[in-house]
Amino acid sequence: MNLAHVATLFLSALLALPAAAEISREDLKKALEANPDLVLSALKKADKMKFFEFVVESQQDYQRNKAREEARLEAEERDKAFKNPLKADLGPTARTRGKADAPITIVEYSDFQCPYCAQGFKNLEQLRKTHGDKLRVVFKSFPLNFHPMAMPAAQWFEALYLQSPEKAWTFHDMLFENQSKLGEEYFKALTKDLGLDVAKAAKDAKSDAVKNKIEADIKEAKGFGIEGTPAYLINGVPLRGAYPVSEFDKIISRILASK
Repeated sequence: MNLAHVATLFLSALLALPAAAEISREDLKKALEANPDLVLSALKKADKMKFFEFVVESQQDYQRNKAREEARLEAEERDKAFKNPLKADLGPTARTRGKADAPITIVEYSDFQCPYCAQGFKNLEQLRKTHGDKLRVVFKSFPLNFHPMAMPAAQWFEALYLQSPEKAWTFHDMLFENQSKLGEEYFKALTKDLGLDVAKAAKDAKSDAVKNKIEADIKEAKGFGIEGTPAYLINGVPLRGAYPVSEFDKIISRILASK
């Protein structure tokens, strides 16, 4: 917490003084902004422990209020999406798992190196077991810049999909189950174990077709305001983050009930 922030919190404490105080709130605010060292000077004469307890409590209150506001905004977005669902591209290039006529489609924007996405993968697997043919999953790559192996993993997944969608999904599962092994050698070894052409996969991973597919996924995610992973669209209703299975089921139940 920087000095300016401390000054602001200190100001908040001082503003609890009676309104009859000679100095105005605005003047006090300006004084502290111009001379943050006044905070340290005041602390020499104050009960430092009580002040810092106040700082900690204020920070906690801020975080709680922020979380409540974010939850409120997300709930509002979700309610709007039930009426006007977000529309992801589910055309021929979509990487799908499940029946095309399934009443529930979950579009997943994910990063193979993201630990939260690994938990998201487990959640989707549980949902697939629970809902069976009623559920279709669509995987879209959203590799984050600070995960160095996320983009190569996405490229190899796309490359294998060109050879065998079924085996590409096995590759997908193995990547999430073995995130600590991600790397070129692991991709090649796994491709070989799956009985696919390693040389072709390596070449396709660098191809324009694969590059364009991943760029399209990223562009779509950002167009929906997605900034982190994992993120989902459940029949167009957004769910941002590694939520537990129960949160997916709430949305699914509401969708099915509306049908």
